[in-house]
Amino acid sequence: METFRQHVAEAAAFIGDRLPNQPETGLVLGTGLGGVAEILEETFHFSYGEIPHFPVSTVVSHRGRLLCGKLSGRHVLAMQGRFHLYEGYSPLQISFPIRVMRELGIRRLFLSNAAGGLNPYFRAGDLMLVADHINLTGQNPLVGPNVDDWGPRFPEMVEPYSRPLQELAVMTALEEGILLHRGVFAGVLGPNLETAAETRFLRGMGADAVGMSTVMEVITAVHAGLEVLAISAITNVNLPDCYRPAPVEEIIATAEKTGPRLMQLFRKILEKF
Repeated sequence: METFRQHVAEAAAFIGDRLPNQPETGLVLGTGLGGVAEILEETFHFSYGEIPHFPVSTVVSHRGRLLCGKLSGRHVLAMQGRFHLYEGYSPLQISFPIRVMRELGIRRLFLSNAAGGLNPYFRAGDLMLVADHINLTGQNPLVGPNVDDWGPRFPEMVEPYSRPLQELAVMTALEEGILLHRGVFAGVLGPNLETAAETRFLRGMGADAVGMSTVMEVITAVHAGLEVLAISAITNVNLPDCYRPAPVEEIIATAEKTGPRLMQLFRKILEKF
């Protein structure tokens, strides 16, 4: 763990020495959603491979860049591509960028993801505000020695997603005329999509959407004391008794179409700070 901590410090120092301004908010952009980061102002970027010890994206549509710029007048760091357990990365490796952001002074984290809809009232292309999650990966980034300076040994997960940020998101969506559902996200290991029986099980346990990301990052962020807001782009909806394939190309295309509305929402939320 001491080596990991040193690697975080080295990566943060590399980025911090090149940042013209102190970032306030971190963005993690999921499958098919990285393109919307191009609207950032005064942007420059690092490829993940340039940053010491940083993991590298291997998934289609994840460009693997850390963007530094302004959104609604606020200085942000945006991850254009993230890391997943199914790529072979450990929970600790997935937590690495969040630890680096925290080291750089980020206090607020906005996350997006592409998710399969489980709620029959959802439609492909909808947005869902994540109110809570269910970790079904069987893994956790906090396993192992705890770094007390980073957070408590047993962090509370009563409210992992900031209630004030949720309320702000709901109010902003109403003002902007954007349909924003609210629901529970189930995080699974992947990379295969769910069977009809698994979909029925997930819906029965209270999940409204399912995906293969986000949970490791959120656990890390809560441990680090960050305020968290997460929004899912619903790329497909599968009902157990009316099941159909969801090709990855279709998932990415739907996420890309949803991206502008999602970034509009993030942008307008930031305007209110």
